[in-house]
Amino acid sequence: MLDLTPATAMVTRVVAAVDDDQLGAPTPCRDTTVADLLDHLDGLCGAFTGAAVKDLEAGSQGAAADGSRLGPDWRERIGGRLARLAGAWQDEAAWAGMTRAGGVDLPGQVAASVAINEVVVHGWDLAAATGHDYACPDDLVLAAYAFAQSAVERNPEGSDGLFGAPVAVPESAPLLDRLIGLTGRDPGWKPASGG
Repeated sequence: MLDLTPATAMVTRVVAAVDDDQLGAPTPCRDTTVADLLDHLDGLCGAFTGAAVKDLEAGSQGAAADGSRLGPDWRERIGGRLARLAGAWQDEAAWAGMTRAGGVDLPGQVAASVAINEVVVHGWDLAAATGHDYACPDDLVLAAYAFAQSAVERNPEGSDGLFGAPVAVPESAPLLDRLIGLTGRDPGWKPASGG
């Protein structure tokens, strides 16, 4: 069992620092703006908190990416949902048995791995897109990396949604950079507009 709190707290800081004028900016996720990515984070928090508490209805909801749905309270709402997500996965029962996330039935342990991967990678996406520093504890990066490796083995050309075909990253690169490459991103990505 891993504690997601350090990752969710980091992402909460990045979310709080996003300027309104950055909402339309591109992200490392293909055809996804900062606002779209924030909406996706909001939705995945609800789905994976539901998965942790075995609320199969909440866990059935997808995590679309539509920035037009953010609403005015998005910073506080997403920060609160990230905290609830981390809290829900601190219960050992969340990691056991079967659950549902995004309409897919899966073991709790697998749902936890997906949640970690989503938070770590999309936290990096958001930080890269908005020019903020980003760091994540090694144990969470390692868990996300292991999940991404298994996903690439099943889908070498990437998967539907916000994860693309792997980008080559040297084995000597930091683990976070290698994780980012596995999920179809260039670890050196910068927004073209500089914003």
